[in-house]
Amino acid sequence: MNPLDIIAKYYPADSEVYTILVTHSRSVADKALAIARMHPEMNLDLTFIEEAAMLHDIGIFLCDAPEIDCHGSAKYICHGYLGAELMRKEGYPRHARVCERHTGTGITLAMIEERNLPLPHRDFMPETMEEQLICFADKFYSKTKLTKEKSIDKVKQGLFKYGNDTVERFDNWCKLFLGE
Repeated sequence: MNPLDIIAKYYPADSEVYTILVTHSRSVADKALAIARMHPEMNLDLTFIEEAAMLHDIGIFLCDAPEIDCHGSAKYICHGYLGAELMRKEGYPRHARVCERHTGTGITLAMIEERNLPLPHRDFMPETMEEQLICFADKFYSKTKLTKEKSIDKVKQGLFKYGNDTVERFDNWCKLFLGE
């Protein structure tokens, strides 16, 4: 499967959002692959990591985020599960799981209920090592400052507003994937 072929079904190649999506996703994929290659003992699926990292944000066009040329009607937090629905329709349920589980460091059912988030009432926590790795790598790149990698401290700063458990999960991933 070629992720760019799937992206092209939903994003005009000459659009700003296409450039943003592909540039951001390439950065995430490259970081995830570099980390995966540092850990042969984890026996991670490199092909899947590349494909899923390229497709993890495919649902952004369905959301209202004009600063990144997205003019849909859903709230931005919905892009994960909406992208997952697209990937399931495309026949890629494993990739869909990455889409719906990469936001923040994952979103628990308790978080959805406590914060009244506009998401289906279920857990959206990354489970497999590949899901966790892509979620982790995604935290280092934004869609507004393309290709500029954030420091670990900067990532943590951004996660603090979502609670200590979110930062704790990120810290655990730093230890697991980076030895830090």
